Amino acid sequence: MSHSHDSMAGMDHSSPSSSSGHNMEGMAIFMNTMTTSLYSAKWTPSTTGQYAATCIFLIVLGVVFRGLLAFKAWQEQRWLEAEFNRRYVVVNGKPPLAETVSRDSLAKNVVLSENGVEENVVVVQKRGATVRPWRLSVDPIRALLDTIIAGVSYLLMLGVMSMNVGYFLSVLGGTFLGSLLVGRYTETVGH
Repeated sequence: MSHSHDSMAGMDHSSPSSSSGHNMEGMAIFMNTMTTSLYSAKWTPSTTGQYAATCIFLIVLGVVFRGLLAFKAWQEQRWLEAEFNRRYVVVNGKPPLAETVSRDSLAKNVVLSENGVEENVVVVQKRGATVRPWRLSVDPIRALLDTIIAGVSYLLMLGVMSMNVGYFLSVLGGTFLGSLLVGRYTETVGH
């Protein structure tokens, strides 16, 4: 298949994108304009004060996001403590816990001594991962918290995706400030 010289005449080979082999169309470049819309065309700052207020909003939203994560971690800890303090009832037809432990092949009878007082105890090993039961008083609240956290995080993501440097730095600043204020409460359970 041969091409005539005339078919190639319409192509411009002098453009930087065709000569270097790189195309700039798909690259994301941050802007520093103050008239970048946030979430909708109605939310487009037109003055320096409006732009500053939008940035402050994103900082506060970042702090709220970190606060929600801390609140959820605190709530999970409360729910776990309540579960450990729950009293268990023996169900008809099922053996009591003491009987189940005594028949466990991995259970070991040992003597525990503290301050001169000795007690006979049974050491048992946890078998596999256990799933906590579904509870009406816990799981709908957990689902609501997760939904709110996801919504706030998506709003922050949209602020960053606006490709505005001020919005991006505001989200980072809010995350930093929120972690500084409540980050110690977001540790995972068991650490």
